[in-house]
Amino acid sequence: MQRRERTRQLIELGGLVRKSGLVDLTDDDRATIYGALLELVGRARGDNAGDTLALWKRRGKRAFDAEASNATPAPSHRPA
Repeated sequence: MQRRERTRQLIELGGLVRKSGLVDLTDDDRATIYGALLELVGRARGDNAGDTLALWKRRGKRAFDAEASNATPAPSHRPA
Protein backbone atom coordinates (compact mmCIF):
# COMPACT_ATOMS: atom_id res chain seq x y z
CA MET A 1 0.00 0.00 0.00
CA GLN A 2 2.83 2.44 0.81
CA ARG A 3 4.31 1.87 -2.63
CA ARG A 4 1.02 2.79 -4.30
CA GLU A 5 0.70 5.95 -2.18
CA ARG A 6 4.28 6.98 -3.03
CA THR A 7 3.65 6.38 -6.73
CA ARG A 8 0.53 8.53 -6.58
CA GLN A 9 2.42 11.27 -4.73
CA LEU A 10 5.20 11.29 -7.34
CA ILE A 11 2.71 11.44 -10.21
CA GLU A 12 0.87 14.35 -8.57
CA LEU A 13 4.12 16.23 -7.94
CA GLY A 14 5.18 15.72 -11.54
CA GLY A 15 1.81 17.07 -12.61
CA LEU A 16 2.39 20.20 -10.54
CA VAL A 17 5.76 20.75 -12.19
CA ARG A 18 4.08 20.51 -15.60
CA LYS A 19 1.09 22.63 -14.53
CA SER A 20 3.43 25.38 -13.29
CA GLY A 21 4.77 25.82 -16.82
CA LEU A 22 8.31 24.89 -15.82
CA VAL A 23 8.46 21.95 -18.23
CA ASP A 24 7.54 24.08 -21.23
CA LEU A 25 9.69 27.00 -20.09
CA THR A 26 12.78 24.77 -19.89
CA ASP A 27 11.92 22.72 -22.98
CA ASP A 28 11.73 19.67 -20.69
CA ASP A 29 15.41 19.98 -19.71
CA ARG A 30 15.65 17.88 -16.55
CA ALA A 31 18.91 19.45 -15.35
CA THR A 32 17.42 22.93 -15.63
CA ILE A 33 14.23 21.88 -13.85
CA TYR A 34 16.23 20.24 -11.06
CA GLY A 35 18.46 23.31 -10.76
CA ALA A 36 15.41 25.57 -10.52
CA LEU A 37 13.92 23.40 -7.79
CA LEU A 38 17.21 23.42 -5.89
CA GLU A 39 17.25 27.22 -6.14
CA LEU A 40 13.75 27.34 -4.64
CA VAL A 41 14.82 25.09 -1.78
CA GLY A 42 17.77 27.37 -1.13
CA ARG A 43 15.49 30.39 -0.96
CA ALA A 44 13.06 28.58 1.31
CA ARG A 45 15.89 27.82 3.73
CA GLY A 46 17.09 31.43 3.78
CA ASP A 47 16.59 34.14 6.35
CA ASN A 48 12.99 34.82 5.30
CA ALA A 49 11.95 31.17 5.05
CA GLY A 50 8.58 31.62 6.74
CA ASP A 51 7.63 34.60 4.58
CA THR A 52 8.80 32.86 1.41
CA LEU A 53 6.80 29.71 2.11
CA ALA A 54 3.72 31.74 3.05
CA LEU A 55 3.97 33.71 -0.20
CA TRP A 56 4.31 30.54 -2.27
CA LYS A 57 1.36 28.97 -0.48
CA ARG A 58 -0.86 32.01 -1.15
CA ARG A 59 0.13 32.04 -4.82
CA GLY A 60 -0.53 28.33 -5.15
CA LYS A 61 -3.92 28.54 -3.48
CA ARG A 62 -4.91 31.45 -5.71
CA ALA A 63 -3.86 29.52 -8.79
CA PHE A 64 -5.81 26.43 -7.71
CA ASP A 65 -8.87 28.57 -6.93
CA ALA A 66 -8.67 30.36 -10.27
CA GLU A 67 -8.35 27.06 -12.09
CA ALA A 68 -11.34 25.62 -10.23
CA SER A 69 -13.52 28.65 -10.99
CA ASN A 70 -12.56 28.56 -14.68
CA ALA A 71 -13.21 24.84 -15.00
CA THR A 72 -16.17 23.93 -17.11
CA PRO A 73 -17.81 20.55 -17.00
CA ALA A 74 -16.81 18.19 -19.78
CA PRO A 75 -19.50 17.88 -22.46
CA SER A 76 -21.48 14.72 -22.24
CA HIS A 77 -21.19 12.44 -25.23
CA ARG A 78 -24.47 10.86 -26.04
CA PRO A 79 -24.94 8.52 -28.96
CA ALA A 80 -26.76 10.17 -31.84
